[in-house]
Amino acid sequence: MRIGIDLGGTKTEGILLDEAGVERARVRVATPAAAGYDAILDTVAGIVAALEAQAGKPCPVGVGSPGALTAAGTLKNANTTCLNGRRLADDLATRLKRPLRLENDANCLALSEARDGAGAGAECVFAVILGTGVGGGLVIAGALRRGLHAIAGEWGHNPLEPDGPACYCGRRGCVETFLSGPGLAASYEALGGVPGHSAQDIAARAADDALAQAALARYSERFGRALAAVVNILDPDVIVLGGGLSALPWLYTEGRASLARSVFSDECLTPIVPAHHGASSGVRGAAHLWPASPF
Repeated sequence: MRIGIDLGGTKTEGILLDEAGVERARVRVATPAAAGYDAILDTVAGIVAALEAQAGKPCPVGVGSPGALTAAGTLKNANTTCLNGRRLADDLATRLKRPLRLENDANCLALSEARDGAGAGAECVFAVILGTGVGGGLVIAGALRRGLHAIAGEWGHNPLEPDGPACYCGRRGCVETFLSGPGLAASYEALGGVPGHSAQDIAARAADDALAQAALARYSERFGRALAAVVNILDPDVIVLGGGLSALPWLYTEGRASLARSVFSDECLTPIVPAHHGASSGVRGAAHLWPASPF
């Protein structure tokens, strides 16, 4: 029995998986971000206690966190800002009185979908999060690839257009500035669209809004060019999409056609598929950070 925790900006969710990967219990509560770091630690500890009451025994705990882990073990770039600079894994381990495993949310998505999701059985799985930000995770032969600097899969901060918008990371024209939800909204406004629409609004307006159609066409073209760099280097067996924008049907048609035009190959065989577990991929992946073996 394993526990996975998905620590989000607005909600924190926990799941109990049995040895076969079947969900046995789930708990979801609001993330007390405004109350500060210690309140978040208390929230996670409370979820773990509730799930262990269902399990009837102590369980290993995996945590999926926003932001990125540094090589030193601290968090950076989390939108729950009180987590930044903190040694979340160490502090939770102390609070829970046991070792735990922590990865960013994109790595958890990748692991979940590689183990028993849309990438099951594939040797190399590249998973993408398209939402408020853009992230990625890489699984090879069933194991997460973290890399020397703990940045494997972070394609969102590859430069796509060097003269593009400023990115919070300090560079310009990063993939994230174009393919995130705010990036799509900014593209729509730059084409003359009415400000204030979300990415989902723009997608819904595309049926009868020429500017929304143009923004989505531009998005799909950039999506293909950005992923072509990944395919040219890794040549993964499958690309799995998660996050709020993964529901855009354009990505699996026009976006994939853009990839085929941009990749360094006479043909493009790479499948692009939605996450099988949907919004549950992150919390399931956190549980999968531990093998299905006795604790």
